[in-house]
Amino acid sequence: MSSQISQKHPKGLYVLFFAEMWERFSYYGMRAILLLFLLDNIKGGMGMSAAEGTAIYGLYTASVYLLTLPGGWLADNILGQKKAIWYGGIIIMLGHIILAIPAGSAIFFLGLSIVAVGTGLLKPNISSIVGELYPEGGARRDAAFSIFYMGINLGSFLGILIVGYLGEKVNWHMGFGAAAVGMLLGLIVFRYGSATHLKGLGDVPPAEEAGEQAAASPSGGNKMLGYGLIALLVVFLVVLQSSGTIDMTTAQGLAQGAGIIIVSISAAYFLFILVAGGLTRVEKYRVGVLIILFLAIALFWAGYEQAGTSLQIFAERHTQRNIGGWEVPSSWFQNFQPTFVLIFAPVLASLWISLSSRNRNPSIPVKFAMGLILLGLSFFVMVAASNIAVQGDLASPFFLTFTYFLHTIGELCVSPVGLSSYTKLAPKRYLSQLMGIWFVGASLGNLIAGIFAGGFDESNILQMPALFNQVAIVTTVFGLILLAFWKPIKSWMGGIH
Repeated sequence: MSSQISQKHPKGLYVLFFAEMWERFSYYGMRAILLLFLLDNIKGGMGMSAAEGTAIYGLYTASVYLLTLPGGWLADNILGQKKAIWYGGIIIMLGHIILAIPAGSAIFFLGLSIVAVGTGLLKPNISSIVGELYPEGGARRDAAFSIFYMGINLGSFLGILIVGYLGEKVNWHMGFGAAAVGMLLGLIVFRYGSATHLKGLGDVPPAEEAGEQAAASPSGGNKMLGYGLIALLVVFLVVLQSSGTIDMTTAQGLAQGAGIIIVSISAAYFLFILVAGGLTRVEKYRVGVLIILFLAIALFWAGYEQAGTSLQIFAERHTQRNIGGWEVPSSWFQNFQPTFVLIFAPVLASLWISLSSRNRNPSIPVKFAMGLILLGLSFFVMVAASNIAVQGDLASPFFLTFTYFLHTIGELCVSPVGLSSYTKLAPKRYLSQLMGIWFVGASLGNLIAGIFAGGFDESNILQMPALFNQVAIVTTVFGLILLAFWKPIKSWMGGIH
């Protein structure tokens, strides 16, 4: 099978696959021990309270995705994607090296900030180059993103396994150091692989390409509109702060306000690009589709990321985990997600190509609808499981296993397809910036997941069925709405499949 895949896809895809795998190794590995390190007061951790530690954790994950916006802009206008990836990887590695130094909280937060900046620079641009490998678009590009997505999940699995073990069992800072080594390996792969297999891709900023410069350079009036939108956002945040709606003087307040900030920035950016971006009528309709997909992916991740919150509590407290007298660690249930992705990503990649050859490949909005409906069905499974817990019994582990299976199939209908669709639908001169917006949608979903799960009172199990039922209904209904309107949404795509 591997020889067949290599014949269908350029070798540059595998350069990006392994570079992204090692970057995700460093990211997810460090993230796996970050909160534990912040809360630990025995083995040299920060000794924070749970409220403060989770707020900082949330701010970090949100900022990583939010920084993809300036990272995309730098690539589109100054660096080009290749340089953005290279410099981003170096910055990430330096950040992890700083984290590996046991030198107090100020140095630690410096390292954390540097990792976030580097990730914001690298993350949207490596996905953009995957899209550029397939200028013809179609099912081959969707299949390529599914393969690329396998690299993300393989890196996640290995990072949590190795960095998590070193951090928890040996030394926190050794774990952070292992993340730096992973990023170094990613840089080596990208440096030497791109020189041979990615020639001519991502070298020149899209805004500087022939015929694009005039459209990419907004007029003085458009610039003033952009500055005005930024000023309105600043005023809006000041009003929220002064009215007491948010309190950005504390970590908890910053985390609570992050959702408002992300929604404001995303709405302002979409408004700016539609009004002052110099887009044609077709491009404006395509950006309209990107807005719909942005809302869909934020909602999808809001449910999907319950894996680390409400579903983790359910695994810990309400799931039968004894096998022959040995208790399975509750966190191991989260490994079902990357494992299922690695198993089923090539299956769905082949399915899209097979359906395309018969002109039956589902359109992008249909795939998104399928993903949201599958996510909703998974939470109906959890409603049944939580009804067992309400009776005082432990639920079978197969409930969570089946839930994560449905999560994964839904994820494979949404996430790699969404990555691919953004590269196809985005106006070329705004490609990396809009890839950044895609990851901002993921950030918003993570924040919604945390806020929603914050209402999960683990001491009151009677509310669990209602909580899971809410997620199930909201995601299923949105998926059905997408399914009902897939034809007009598809017509807005201007012939792109």
